[in-house]
Amino acid sequence: MAYATVVENFLRYVKFDTQSSEETSDKVPSTDKQRALAKLLQQELTALGASQVRYDEAHSYVYAVIPSNIEGQNEAPAVGFIAHMDTAPAVSGADVNPRIIENYDGNDIVLNQEQQIVTRVSEFPMLKDCEGKQLIVTDGNTLLGGDDKAGVAEIMAMAAYLLAHPEIKHGKVCIGFTPDEEVGNGVEYFDIKNFGADYAYTVDGGMLGDLSYECFHAAGAVLTVTGKSVHPGYAKNIMKNAVKLAYEFHAALPDECPENTEGYEGFYHVDGMKGTVEQAVAEYIIRDHDKTKFEERKAIFQKTAETLNQKYGAGTFEVKITDSYCNMREMIEKKMEIVDNAVEAMKQAGVEPRISAIRGGTDGARLSFDGLLCPNICTGSEGHHGRNEFACVEDMEKIVEILLNIITITAKKSHL
Repeated sequence: MAYATVVENFLRYVKFDTQSSEETSDKVPSTDKQRALAKLLQQELTALGASQVRYDEAHSYVYAVIPSNIEGQNEAPAVGFIAHMDTAPAVSGADVNPRIIENYDGNDIVLNQEQQIVTRVSEFPMLKDCEGKQLIVTDGNTLLGGDDKAGVAEIMAMAAYLLAHPEIKHGKVCIGFTPDEEVGNGVEYFDIKNFGADYAYTVDGGMLGDLSYECFHAAGAVLTVTGKSVHPGYAKNIMKNAVKLAYEFHAALPDECPENTEGYEGFYHVDGMKGTVEQAVAEYIIRDHDKTKFEERKAIFQKTAETLNQKYGAGTFEVKITDSYCNMREMIEKKMEIVDNAVEAMKQAGVEPRISAIRGGTDGARLSFDGLLCPNICTGSEGHHGRNEFACVEDMEKIVEILLNIITITAKKSHL
């Protein structure tokens, strides 16, 4: 079964620059340019015939409902589907120029001959699973936006199909689109109560078959180093170069960074640094799936500053650590039937589920702790946050089928 609108949706949505910003993440949305896509989704949901379509003018959330068409006392649980509209600050999302590769041959993909930007199978081995299929790629100048406009496109295609086929029996279906997931504020003002779902699924990243109900424990850390500037010709035993001291701090941390870790291994990641002799500021993220190890990582980070302050003087190194989200596993394990339904939906679509921990986070992590359990379903895209991002057309269509299967499975089980 083909759901052709998902590709049309995706190619339309990636043309919107919805990049969020760390620098203005004290407000939601962090960038006003996210609003244009939100307003379009509001209009499209209304045109499709969805109910209770709302655009949150203050914070740029979009909500909608497809009412239950099941009569009788055994009402099915209300199921929600959530995706985020923003793209990562790491690489530009402006002027995205997607192209479709027909019948992908399984080899390296030259995105930009002039700049020698190539998507290599050795770096993205999951490409082998896409051989013979259609791929959507970039021109090498921007990211694609599969994270998470693929999820947005799939939810919209699911809604269009469900509304066009009233013969499909289903309970209440709730739809939500969020801003600022990439900067950690995606659900800061999410209206769980009026969203109306008993539980939900984020549709956010990963190849076909990926299903996750656990993620990192996460924190952000800011290191501020205060130096002392004097004329470099007369600096001996006086100057304290804050930039060099920031490097010394980083070198003192365990060598556990994203490029050295995988699976359930946690890490420290310096995400940005700027500075002068007088002051340097470095931004870090700290991640681990295990709660005890996560707390140990934060303690090591703090202890490193204290140790170096003993060497260079009190106040030279200052650290501020802020928790971002927690591993949602401890919440979702209390209601594993929602994961079981997703597994059954995949198998019904001929897809073998791969349950694994997310090496990142989703809006669902925080929502799960706020009372809306929210495991994560794949989108058929990979290579996120970079120019090598790609999406598989056939996989995106299959994911629309999986979403519809979840809805019908949930409805049938409520009437057993």
